[in-house]
Amino acid sequence: MGENTNADPVTAAQQIASGYATEGLALELGTVLVDGAVDPSAKVRIPFATLNRHGLVAGATGTGKTKTLQCLAGQLSDAGVPVLLADVKGDLSGMARPGEDGPKIRSRAEDTGDDWTPTAYPVEFLSLGAPSAAVPIRATLTQFGPILLSKVLDLNDTQESTLGLIFHWADQQQLPLLDTKDLRAVIQHLTSDEGKADLKGIGGVSPATAGVILRALVNLEAQGGDHFFGEPEFDPADLIRQVDGKGVVSLLELADQAANPKLFSTFLMWLLAELYEELPEAGDLDKPKLVFFFDEAHLLFTDASKAFLERIEQTVKLIRSKGVGVFFCTQLPTDVPNAVLSQLGARIQHALRAFTPEDQKALARTVKTYPTSKVYDLEEALTSLGTGEAIVTVLSERGAPTPVAWARMRAPRSLMAAIGEPAVTEAAKASPLYGRYGETVDRESAYEKLTAKIATPPPPEAVPVDAPPPPPQAPRRREKEEPGMVAEVLGSPVVKSFLRSAASALGREITRGLFGTRRR
Repeated sequence: MGENTNADPVTAAQQIASGYATEGLALELGTVLVDGAVDPSAKVRIPFATLNRHGLVAGATGTGKTKTLQCLAGQLSDAGVPVLLADVKGDLSGMARPGEDGPKIRSRAEDTGDDWTPTAYPVEFLSLGAPSAAVPIRATLTQFGPILLSKVLDLNDTQESTLGLIFHWADQQQLPLLDTKDLRAVIQHLTSDEGKADLKGIGGVSPATAGVILRALVNLEAQGGDHFFGEPEFDPADLIRQVDGKGVVSLLELADQAANPKLFSTFLMWLLAELYEELPEAGDLDKPKLVFFFDEAHLLFTDASKAFLERIEQTVKLIRSKGVGVFFCTQLPTDVPNAVLSQLGARIQHALRAFTPEDQKALARTVKTYPTSKVYDLEEALTSLGTGEAIVTVLSERGAPTPVAWARMRAPRSLMAAIGEPAVTEAAKASPLYGRYGETVDRESAYEKLTAKIATPPPPEAVPVDAPPPPPQAPRRREKEEPGMVAEVLGSPVVKSFLRSAASALGREITRGLFGTRRR
């Protein structure tokens, strides 16, 4: 069973549980298990006040990781804390319904000392990508920014630099990049003879690099990206809401399973960056304003540049002062870089597989991320955990790591099954967010401006030699030299009208935050 102690199991369990004692409100994870015996009075918990020190939930498929997330989200909602959960497969939709009692639930409740009661939670069903039963959410490319888009498009450093230049030019010209066709139009303009002159003095866009970016855009559109980028753009403040005193649980699904999973993970990072930029400083709170479960975390870090990883590290470090807790969810702790992993105060590790040499190396590295245990042989324990059990260590209220606990986790109080697409559709249509985000808006933007045909005056009619001279006209203002395409576009009444209406939001020139996202 992975234990390495001669102490009485009950005594050892109580000693471990004493490290999890807390005076304030806490998330109840479960109870300590030693030598195969569980002690319902030996509680394993996370103080709410330390949730902004972030955490990690890891484990192989089928080990109970999703149920742990469901249990944590339910308790947070009960405490009035809003939650964002990535629900790629729709498995968590049951949180909108009370759980179903049964022998297994009762046995788990008895083991964990839980007065289990079936409970439903206020759930918002959100969808990223193609149309689905949930409320569709979007971001404009201008808002998303070049750094995160480069990650989605899998661009190298040179191509990312070029994309940054393209965004910079569009920002300066106040040409909104709302969707992928807008960016395509800007790239095509800047690689034309006329466009090259617009970039004189600040660099240029080579046809080869432009071709790579354009091909990547086409691939993104084929994977559903064209449904995501556009308006109305999602306001992350809509994640921080309560209903009847309970925190709203926002479930974000990936509507099209064939869509780009890298877009999904990068969009989560965009939401986090937006929250960091927009929320005021909060200091130390009794409980967080929002807890953000960052699923498929390995997709964010894979092949990420050093600069990109540094931005993630900085955002995670700084957002705690805004009252936001972040839990990275993945299969292996080694999926998360050490610089980020070192900032995660809570570790909930479900069972690991060790079938291959690579698995065994990952297991050994995982053991090293935990405090030394006198009770458990961690390497053996991590491969012996049952479904719904985890190796846990968290930060105590004093800020010190708690003893490592082999915990039998509590069961969720909501339904542990999907509720079906018709129920999700009904809930989404009834949501106050549906009226704001339900329908796509395609207003005039960079594509329309740069592709608008400049009206050409008709050729003058032939005038007979003996025809009387035309009647005198009022003197006309002297025309300036014919402007270039961009100057003509930006000088048109339609564009001027748009710029006046957008000035309060965008300002004279767009400023960008840590991740290159647009600052309002």
